[in-house]
Amino acid sequence: MPVRITIDMFSGRPNPVVELAGKDAQDVLARLKPAEPLVQDQAEKAATPILGYRGLIVEQTGAQTSKDMPARFRLAAGSLVGGGLAHRPADPEFEDFFFSAKGHFKKVKDATKLRAIIKDELPRAKEIREQFVIPILPFPIKLLCACAPLYEPGWWNDAGQKQFNNNCYNYACNYRSDTFAQPGLAAGSMYTALTCAAVLPAAERDALENEPTANNKCPQEGHLVALVIAPNIDFHWFRKGRNGFWTHKPGGTAVTNVDNSGHLIADPRTANRGMYTDFCTFMVVKHGHIKIA
Repeated sequence: MPVRITIDMFSGRPNPVVELAGKDAQDVLARLKPAEPLVQDQAEKAATPILGYRGLIVEQTGAQTSKDMPARFRLAAGSLVGGGLAHRPADPEFEDFFFSAKGHFKKVKDATKLRAIIKDELPRAKEIREQFVIPILPFPIKLLCACAPLYEPGWWNDAGQKQFNNNCYNYACNYRSDTFAQPGLAAGSMYTALTCAAVLPAAERDALENEPTANNKCPQEGHLVALVIAPNIDFHWFRKGRNGFWTHKPGGTAVTNVDNSGHLIADPRTANRGMYTDFCTFMVVKHGHIKIA
């Protein structure tokens, strides 16, 4: 029963993955066997898409799977969710063990560099989960940006091909490629560093138009997007909707209309963006002009 563990931490870049088999895979499933049930609020918070480290996605990939565990589930901040799970794991310290020097994370390329990021993200992710306010107010329905795409989370959040294989860049551009699109790749010249100075011109090569003075105002043609950077770690994109509020898609997780505090996003410059501390620019996507891959 081979097991694939995806470290769900990036929004734009593909996430690191660990493949395990034999005794290692059996040990993981034993440690993650569901124990104490979660209360509803805990389960919802663990499943909420946020920016930054979001937990471990565990998948049984072989023909023979453990009947006690679903084929795919998530461990986030000590909570198991997905595939019918809403429990604490048998080993509540598994996440800490996984990222330790003895844990399976050592198999990841550049593990030492990534572990430094995770060291800061683990406690911050737990704090966000604990303090996150699940929105109870309806998303405003009004027409301010007539050319912006509809907010259709159900279309993207299929828990399958569309959701898992399209990232923040796909969503911001409203362009499904099923490739986890990377700025500049379709133009044959992808970004070479994870900085505003590198990712911005790569997006321009995909025919996005830089509008640094847009000041959160809807364009007359196309729709407004915003680029932010976790310096030397990752990139992320937001898009402005027809009602004037912003939405986004953190990596392969679900589309959401709130920031890391659970607040509606009136302006991405002032939203809680977690580790994406650098606001780069506003850009305009003109429908039918761009190509991303």
